[in-house]
Amino acid sequence: MQSIFEGDDTFIVREATGRNGLHCAMFFFDGMVDSFTINESLVRPVLLSDRRRASADELAGRILQADDCRVETDMDKALAAFLYGDTLVLTEGDARPLVVNTKGFARRSPEEPENERVLSGPREGFTECFMPNLALIRRRVRDTRLKFNFLRVGGRTNTAVCLCYIDGLCPAPLVDEMRTRLSVLELDSVLDANYIAECLCDHRFSPFPTLGTTERPDVAASRLLEGRCALVVDGSPVVLTAPHLLQECFQSNDDYYISFLRTNVSRVLRTLGFLCSVTIPAVYTALLLYHRELVPARLLFAVTAAQRGVPLPVGWEVLLLLIVLEVLREAGARTPGAMGQTMSIVGGLVLGQAAVSARFSAAPTVIVVAVAGVTGLMAPRLQTAALWLRFALLGAAAAGGLYGVGLALSLTLVLLCRMSSCGVPYLINLVPRVETDSEDAWLRVPWYLMKYDRFSFFRTAGRKRP
Repeated sequence: MQSIFEGDDTFIVREATGRNGLHCAMFFFDGMVDSFTINESLVRPVLLSDRRRASADELAGRILQADDCRVETDMDKALAAFLYGDTLVLTEGDARPLVVNTKGFARRSPEEPENERVLSGPREGFTECFMPNLALIRRRVRDTRLKFNFLRVGGRTNTAVCLCYIDGLCPAPLVDEMRTRLSVLELDSVLDANYIAECLCDHRFSPFPTLGTTERPDVAASRLLEGRCALVVDGSPVVLTAPHLLQECFQSNDDYYISFLRTNVSRVLRTLGFLCSVTIPAVYTALLLYHRELVPARLLFAVTAAQRGVPLPVGWEVLLLLIVLEVLREAGARTPGAMGQTMSIVGGLVLGQAAVSARFSAAPTVIVVAVAGVTGLMAPRLQTAALWLRFALLGAAAAGGLYGVGLALSLTLVLLCRMSSCGVPYLINLVPRVETDSEDAWLRVPWYLMKYDRFSFFRTAGRKRP
């Protein structure tokens, strides 16, 4: 052990000798263990022992006072646990090491995630600690069929990953598929869940997410109850869920904690907001470039008057304003604290007013781009897709007018129809089907009208919940 960790000043060796000669050596890392546990559960029992010698089994069963103490014959597993904060104990006369749980590194409390705040409902969130995250899930799903399978990924980081599912509720092929994908990962390091997400997703170059992400235990528990898998990555507060359908991008965390009437109105607004965010700039450009006869006369006169003196064509004007909008959003996100929000709002107002006053841009164009930016915030999980679609539809509008926009939207729909998540069609609930339950697809019915087998978004017809 001393030769392996030579040059590491945090590596500590604590030797202890009992009253009658029992000699043990304890290895641990400073800062990763609980000193009180080391002193009271390991060192003190050895010093007070009256035995001359003890095997590793006797040391674990009769002397040491630790709740998690086991003999580990696999040295790779022993070193993996040791590097994660456990203590290795060796006793003279037995070459087998004891692995004792003495983790004591700093951790933050399970506070509500900043990106997934709710109006009503639980306020807990996942943290970077592995086992406490699993405990948060176990506390909500008190089912004997809830299974946790541990795997190791990352050649150098040796990161622990837990595959969570409910046996009998989650389809067996889905569990086997996730195990296979995790086993063939060739990553040198895994420091966050996104490392795995980019390798496990079905369509890596699609802006639409095919793996769900959440930092809330209640959301992860609900996905498990729907028959899905969840991946908990050590060191990351983000939990991955699969399969992930398009409809989930328009659902909010607190949709099930408020009235179904308000929930349905919010879901309709989110869907319309996303469509407006990606189409309004393109439709505005197409109407002014190719289809002015479709614009009402008074509105056309007002827009034309505002366009006088603007040096750029409408298409380039909208493009530059969209780029400025994304620059302001990125600058506000990277600026710490409330200063970032203030800079985004004030910067947008100042630059927009200055651009209109200097005749660099027309007021209607500024309004259109602002509406597109605001409505894009209504579906935060689709911000990447909205960004790419906004520019793609704008290019199609500049090239072919409304016909180009229609063609681009049709191609997008075709690509979405071809997409899948872990073998499940991405748009499986786009239209409610007669043979399966759809009470919570695009709209949600009251809880008392939900069927017993309501968690069947992607399972085949006729299969009932056990």
